[in-house]
Amino acid sequence: MAGSNATESGGRRGIEAGDAAPDFTLPATGGHTVSLATLRGKPVVVYFYPKADTPGCTREACGFQEALGQLGSIGTTVIGISRDAVPALERFAAKFGLHFPLASDADTAVAKAYGVWVEKTMYGRTSMGLERSTFLIDAAGRVARVWRKVKVDGHAAAVLEAVKALP
Repeated sequence: MAGSNATESGGRRGIEAGDAAPDFTLPATGGHTVSLATLRGKPVVVYFYPKADTPGCTREACGFQEALGQLGSIGTTVIGISRDAVPALERFAAKFGLHFPLASDADTAVAKAYGVWVEKTMYGRTSMGLERSTFLIDAAGRVARVWRKVKVDGHAAAVLEAVKALP
């Protein structure tokens, strides 16, 4: 399983740079589904966030929205993934003017495949949750870069620079 115990004991922690990106097809905003396989041939930024319309997740989404023009001009797609249901994602996208797909991973299958469904501790309580993480996937479908435990401020700009540096 993709829990944190394997990593704490020195095991591999999910997807790493150089790995093939696990494919997924998820329901998304705009009445669509998003499928990584259909985006092959161009770079894709896949970012996982804990919950729509919370302060950190809002700043992160708005950061990617601000960078979207530049990312799009170099052929890059951005996909945000959380456990939120599609109606909540639709409200979040509308409220903040987000023009990239937000996808619902309600059963956490994709989060587990990417190794971002982890044990978290908050206020002394331990539970499973999404680790704020971003994966830059190159045109060939390989993971070019991984950011884990993302600090929101400046993150979208760092991702944009990494996309520009792709061969």
